[in-house]
Amino acid sequence: MSHGMQTHEFDDPLAHWSDGDGTVPTITRGDGAYVYDEEDREYLDFISQLYCVNAGHSNDAIVDAMTEQAQRIPYVSSSKHNDARSELSSRLTEIAPDGLSDVYFAVSGSEANESAVKFARDHQDAHKVLTRWRSYHGGTYGAGSLTGDPGTRATLERHAATSGSGKFLPPLPKAFDAETPEELAEQAADHLEFVIRNEGPDSIAAILTEPVGGTSGAYPAPPGYFERVRELCDEYDILLISDEVIAGFGRCGDWFGIGTEDVTPDMITFAKGVTSAYAPLAGVLVNDAVADELRSDGIDVGQTFGGHPVACAAGLAAIDEYEDGLVDNCRALAPTLEEGLRGLEAHDAVADVHGRGFLWGIEFADPETGEPFVDPWAGDDGDNPVAEVREIASDRGVLVGGGRPEIQLILSPPLCIGEAEIERAVDVLDDAIGEVFG
Repeated sequence: MSHGMQTHEFDDPLAHWSDGDGTVPTITRGDGAYVYDEEDREYLDFISQLYCVNAGHSNDAIVDAMTEQAQRIPYVSSSKHNDARSELSSRLTEIAPDGLSDVYFAVSGSEANESAVKFARDHQDAHKVLTRWRSYHGGTYGAGSLTGDPGTRATLERHAATSGSGKFLPPLPKAFDAETPEELAEQAADHLEFVIRNEGPDSIAAILTEPVGGTSGAYPAPPGYFERVRELCDEYDILLISDEVIAGFGRCGDWFGIGTEDVTPDMITFAKGVTSAYAPLAGVLVNDAVADELRSDGIDVGQTFGGHPVACAAGLAAIDEYEDGLVDNCRALAPTLEEGLRGLEAHDAVADVHGRGFLWGIEFADPETGEPFVDPWAGDDGDNPVAEVREIASDRGVLVGGGRPEIQLILSPPLCIGEAEIERAVDVLDDAIGEVFG
């Protein structure tokens, strides 16, 4: 058979996270909190596509900034400096927690997390990084080894093993027997200390964790938990890395999700919302000690498109938009969103609603057993009613996400939404849950 002969009838590219069954929509345009398919059908984008279009679709200020940069100079090597790149670096350190003084740019969240881990291992002269079970830190081999989601990790390790990571339990009620949030924080932190001591503190370079769970369930930590994690890192000389790929840039009501806790990490990884997803950009904010070492010793690896000037221009414009009312809008309407979502707990099948800002999860369970209806990670077969809720909502014009595992839905609307969009999304979910579960 000649190489030029066409062997299939598909014109669309291979879709990411595809299951080989069914079709995916073709999105052709967007406006604010809405997107439109090739038949011009409107959808309320209550997941910001992939938790990333924080400023909403078709923001003229961001598009204009990218256009101006592309006309001036579209690309500058990542081994050189560029004015847009340096300005964005400065802006990021201004909005970051005190003490995070330097930025290393990357392309994706996976690469940002891998870079942070490399920096931590070199700085600490230790190889191990601790992450939570039921976490997601990326889909490349390095970031996949850090991920607690067995679907991602098992897929990547099917033919090649990864190493250098250890796992600990997340501060979730089902993982412990606490009766109050305070007890949960204490038990979860005690468990983490147990893991640290049994892994060997000297072998651990860093703890990498999301301040609010992302696709793993949008769950916040109980009060006091992160303060104790910070204390453990200080006591055992371990770096604390906050994965802000989803939680950052206003998503949780502050510039960074860790800003909703009384804690300063040693590094922050970011991506997605830094440009409102108008261009791929990611990076690592590092503290003074790590920055001094990197500037002194140099960095022997890099990425061609790290800190792309057009993406940096998008990042500068996006930060302006966030400062000009979008983060404030998230703070103002977060209670409205929470109240509406908690109303869904009137359905017996809704086991829990949790989140912060504009990042929320709705978890489902059989009210008679307290167990998931179908747990994909446990190898359960059969139709998943939670996925059916998501499909019905999409059919009715509201896009929501499926969590890891898909015993839950994830909601992550653009920061530009108003009360009318919140009411519409909650009403559609209410009807869809009622239709599926009765």
